[in-house]
Amino acid sequence: MSSTSRHVASPGSHVDTPLWGTQTSLAIENFPISGRPLDVRVVHALAMIKRHAAATNVELGVLDGALGDAIAPAARAIEAGEHDEHFPIDVYQTGSGTSTNMNVNEVIASLAGQHDVSVHPNDDVNASQSSNDTVPSAIRLAVALAMRDELAPTLMALADELRRAGDRFADVVKAGRTHLMDATPVMLGDECASWAIMIEQAGGDIDHAVDVLGELPLGGTAVGTGINCPPGFAEGVVASLAGETDLPLRAAAGTPGRMSHQGGQGALATASGALRGVAVAITKVANDVRLLSSGPATGLGELRLPSLQAGSSIMPGKVNPVMCEAANQVAARVFGNDVVVGYAASQGILELNTYLPVMADALLESVTLLANVSRLMGDKMVAGLEADVEQCRRHADRTPSLTTALNPLIGYDAAAAITKQAIAEGRPLSEVAAEQTDLTDEQISAALDPAPMARPHDT
Repeated sequence: MSSTSRHVASPGSHVDTPLWGTQTSLAIENFPISGRPLDVRVVHALAMIKRHAAATNVELGVLDGALGDAIAPAARAIEAGEHDEHFPIDVYQTGSGTSTNMNVNEVIASLAGQHDVSVHPNDDVNASQSSNDTVPSAIRLAVALAMRDELAPTLMALADELRRAGDRFADVVKAGRTHLMDATPVMLGDECASWAIMIEQAGGDIDHAVDVLGELPLGGTAVGTGINCPPGFAEGVVASLAGETDLPLRAAAGTPGRMSHQGGQGALATASGALRGVAVAITKVANDVRLLSSGPATGLGELRLPSLQAGSSIMPGKVNPVMCEAANQVAARVFGNDVVVGYAASQGILELNTYLPVMADALLESVTLLANVSRLMGDKMVAGLEADVEQCRRHADRTPSLTTALNPLIGYDAAAAITKQAIAEGRPLSEVAAEQTDLTDEQISAALDPAPMARPHDT
């Protein structure tokens, strides 16, 4: 599914013949809260788990082969998104996600029953499982897949685009700035490359989070002990899931391991932290680009953004940094979602955390927003970014911090005096330096050249 999709079933969509049963109907009646169903990527992950669970249960003699054969195509159809409208239960439901698990069980049973086999949603589809181990496993699976398949590629594409910008601007010297004040010169290409590194590092954190999410509590059933779950079930299901998805999945070790992932949700908090890190990186890039492109007449004006749309309904010809602003708003939402996940993850009590649906909703929304805005930043902002080379050079030539290069020649105090006098009198640094020192014009000119300062270690 494309990362541009909203990944929710429409709660207002008309369903002529619902495939769900009594438990889903009760949940629909009980939770008319937000009007937003749980993200269907969780539903798809649940269906995938149900399919592999059925196959493993057949191998272990828990289910008859005919039942497994009926469940498999039903689950596959749900995974493919063919029945998304049949999963309308609100995000804000029972905190274990039991309502959504029952919804999936009932729809699979209805679809499987079309094969002239009687399939029970609890006894057959949910065999060897509980909502308490299956739902947290499905959330981990859904988030890991979304991070790997939707977000990670867009981050790498954005980083690549930033590196290409770095190559374009490799020889453009500009003023550096710290504390929003003039500092020693830098190369614009190096600045762009530094942004690429930030995005790449955030992508590395996403890869790590995917690995952390790979430990699943399947087989724990109600409280992690594995009651009503046969030996070998968890290992079989997880191995087949790993083979199909190519994710680093493994079964949590023993009762303590399963309990740690049913009562605690540290893995989801880790994933949220990685998403926050992406938001931090794109905020840095967006803020820097917005500031460097400010103007065009009274700002820094060192970068020129692509003109994407009219910037004002009253001021003709105004161009605004709209993609930077969109990225910053996405980051704000991701920071908020991280607070939700952090709080919710902290609320596991004894053997179960009962904030699972809201954590899934927050995490998957963040993944989608970050994936979409990263792609747009690369395509619509960075790819068309231009440098005003002359403006960059003017600012580089005028930064008072050029006198830093005089420190080894005349000392810090003398260089500071030259800087202060030049600023106070509005005169060139070179002119004041010629008056206040015994340096030759050639020495002063070489010392105050901004380009070598931006690459002091180049030979």
